[in-house]
Amino acid sequence: MTGTPYITTPVTDSKLPARFGWIYAALIVSMLLSALDQTIVSTALPTIVGELDGLSEMAWVSTGYILAVTIGMPVYGKLGDLIGRRPLFLWALAIFVAGSLLSGLSQDIGQLIAFRALQGLGGGGLMISTQAILADLVPVRQRAKYMGAIGAVFGLSSVAGPLLGGWITDNASWRWAFWINVPLGVAAFAVSYFGIRLPKPGRTVRLDYLGTALMAITVTSLVLVADWGGNDHAWGSPLILSLIAVTIAGSIAFVLVERRAAEPLIPLSMLRNRVFALSTVIGMIAIGAGMFAVVGYMPTYLQMVYGYSATVSGLLLLPMVAGLMLTATVSGQLIAKIGRYKGFVISGLVIVPAGVYLLSTLNSDSPVQLVCAYLALLGTGMGLLMQNLVLAVQNAFPRSEVGTATSANNFFREIGATIATAAVGALFAERLTGSLSGLAPSLGGTGTDSLTPALVRSLPGSVRDQVVHSYVDALLPIFAGLSVVALAALALAFFLPDRRLREDDPETGTGDADTPFAAG
Repeated sequence: MTGTPYITTPVTDSKLPARFGWIYAALIVSMLLSALDQTIVSTALPTIVGELDGLSEMAWVSTGYILAVTIGMPVYGKLGDLIGRRPLFLWALAIFVAGSLLSGLSQDIGQLIAFRALQGLGGGGLMISTQAILADLVPVRQRAKYMGAIGAVFGLSSVAGPLLGGWITDNASWRWAFWINVPLGVAAFAVSYFGIRLPKPGRTVRLDYLGTALMAITVTSLVLVADWGGNDHAWGSPLILSLIAVTIAGSIAFVLVERRAAEPLIPLSMLRNRVFALSTVIGMIAIGAGMFAVVGYMPTYLQMVYGYSATVSGLLLLPMVAGLMLTATVSGQLIAKIGRYKGFVISGLVIVPAGVYLLSTLNSDSPVQLVCAYLALLGTGMGLLMQNLVLAVQNAFPRSEVGTATSANNFFREIGATIATAAVGALFAERLTGSLSGLAPSLGGTGTDSLTPALVRSLPGSVRDQVVHSYVDALLPIFAGLSVVALAALALAFFLPDRRLREDDPETGTGDADTPFAAG
């Protein structure tokens, strides 16, 4: 492969080389892996926390992964712009596979959380590299349809994750939900190693070490506040107040450091670009609150309230992925033809809050067909948002900054997902623990921390009904609040500039009203 010429400039569809198919396949597989593991534990979670006796740490099995993804994204994006994306892509695959192997070997909840974080450090690199490598090869307007397909794969992975996790939990062991990544990861590594060849930027490597450390400290403190506040520790406790202070101080210090850094991790100048700022905030709110928080806990609700197995609870999420795949693919094709994205984004932001709110109106007697219909509606809205917001950001910057811009956009999006998942998990656990506390004598010696779907199904009818109502009352009001949060993103979308997608992919540009590099 060393004799194959580098692809040094983006090209149109008719000029894409034959090996682009291999490259695109590697990107698809990598997105599949990283997205799959954001949700694969959701259906297995009740069994995992029951076996490892970790209800109070339940949220961290998912949050630990997302937190690590979030911290790693800007680093991968910046280094990719500096030294090239291929070596980082391969390192991310190796780290992800190692984290997957170790997660399956975990003997307690603490080990699982730690190894999930390692897995997330690799997953963050896969997500960023997939989008940035595609931006290296295909001009923005033609890229829309490829981004649409990647968005569809992301959606498929997000829902196939719970389905696969449920099937594995029911038929083997939850540990295989992690081990299944090993052969897939090795195959993706081989395809990537032999199939991907990209030019090296040749820029001096000046990694922003201080900025990276401050970002990690600040993000971790923020998530700890969201997870522990009002749950493990009172909001006014010294620990929570200290973490809030660290979050504020870390944010201020990070901004000051980034202003002076030779190669800032997240250039503050990007925040002056209105497309970047609005697309980022919209994604942070709508996708964090509208997708990750719902997908993360809906399978638990379906298992505990409806009595479905882990496999069936995963299957019931398929209507959501069907809606997402349809609109992601179709919108990508349409955007490639018309060269505009704003109308699709606004349409998605009308649908998402409606879908989340309708889920909050369910009860233990709601027919499962209604659950599926509401999930399909939510997926339809998400398919109009995810990849189109990234496309808008990539259109707003020269190719030499696409990695940093893409990673920064995804970083803030993952911040939203991290906060939403942690906050929903903390609120859910707090409300559920309080509601179940009076039922302990009726559980036959089993603590509320060790409840599993199988145990709930075996309880006497009256006790089971009380447990079911506890789950309904603990989770669904939180969804109602999330729908209001998602509406804020709709209001912001009306101010999003609707710029034409570029036919070419210039390295520099000037800022008139309809060119991509204007700050406003």
